Amino acid sequence: MNGASAVYLFQFALALILAPLLPGIINRVKAKFAGRHGKPLLQTYYDLAKLLRKGEARSRTTTWVFAVAPAIGLAGALCALALLPLGGAVSPLAFTGDAVLAAYLLGLGRFALMLAALDTGSAFEGMGASREAAFSALAEPVLFLALMALTSLCLDLGRGTDTAFTLSAMFGGQTAGAWLRGNGALLLLPVIFFILLLVENCRIPVDDPNTHLELTMIHEVMVLDHSGPNLACIVYGAALKLWFFAALTAGLLAPALPVWQQAGLRLLLVLLLAVAVGVVESVMARLRLERVPWLLGGAGIMATLALILLQAR
Repeated sequence: MNGASAVYLFQFALALILAPLLPGIINRVKAKFAGRHGKPLLQTYYDLAKLLRKGEARSRTTTWVFAVAPAIGLAGALCALALLPLGGAVSPLAFTGDAVLAAYLLGLGRFALMLAALDTGSAFEGMGASREAAFSALAEPVLFLALMALTSLCLDLGRGTDTAFTLSAMFGGQTAGAWLRGNGALLLLPVIFFILLLVENCRIPVDDPNTHLELTMIHEVMVLDHSGPNLACIVYGAALKLWFFAALTAGLLAPALPVWQQAGLRLLLVLLLAVAVGVVESVMARLRLERVPWLLGGAGIMATLALILLQAR
């Protein structure tokens, strides 16, 4: 194992360990804004340990689809995270087009949970699955438009066509260096990926992970029938997905630095993005369902504008 692989594996292990910390940071920030003591910072770790010790209750109407969906979702999040460059260290699994694979690995996990929700035979969970499908269908074009803009930037910076369309090239620190040199169009991209972070992880203003109002639930309603280790897989997979999108956004903000300096800076940015999510959830309310497409439409317009401006340079 060479030094670069060792650096990457260390940071990957650190991401796996620290991912459940992000929901704790978000909840602590929200508690401070509300003047409450709130949940412990490590509450997600406690929840995972408790769920892993519990048994599982399953409805007689469910099939094997319901049983395997949480594992598929967790595996998809793990594989997508493994493709991401961490702290400037290129993923050993990187290849041309790995951005598409990462997007569809996360989509596969979402699709599995939607099938599990439908497998329960509950109209309530089916409603949540249909909303999840609608919002993901709107978010996916925004993601690919933003990736196209980043690919265009990589080509402008002299990257070959074989390496331009890789996560390691797009989020390796070149973007921050470009906008620091005056390419203001790239400032739109961190905003776009932060919106995608909120949408893909079902955070306010799109969804409220702490809600108990039946007619407003989206993601949480799909996992109501899960329990025990399967629910632990869903909770941990959601934490990894949150880390994935926070790391994407951090990769657009951190300039190219020596590996360990960039690793520390990106870790700090990921934690600060969790604080930012907590602030957003504290200062604004959840949008009405018909307003969410407007939010994603605005993100799509920004991604298209960034792509046009980069092509015009």
